[in-house]
Amino acid sequence: MPPLEAVHTTTRADAWHVGNAHCRARYHLLAEAEPDVLCRVLNHFALQCLTPCQVGAVREDDLLAIDIEVDGLSWHRAQVIGEKLRNLISVYTVTLEKTEATWAEPAHAAG
Repeated sequence: MPPLEAVHTTTRADAWHVGNAHCRARYHLLAEAEPDVLCRVLNHFALQCLTPCQVGAVREDDLLAIDIEVDGLSWHRAQVIGEKLRNLISVYTVTLEKTEATWAEPAHAAG
């Protein structure tokens, strides 16, 4: 019997590792204007313990345009959340982009 040879494997990068670079992601969604659709969309971020930096929604007839900006997640994680949003009933389109902080930050109340 031949001797066992050492198996040389390459280690695959861990896309979920907390040490990965974080980015700010902006999601643009177009969905049916249903009373619960915004809650269902935001729930995907809550399940990941993420609080969006900015959320905006505009209703036009039977459609709801939703913009969500989130930071502190890896690009891979942002893409996975985007795929989950695409699978929601009532969501027609989801566009995801890496971005820098461009929306005006709200003024903090002096206390």
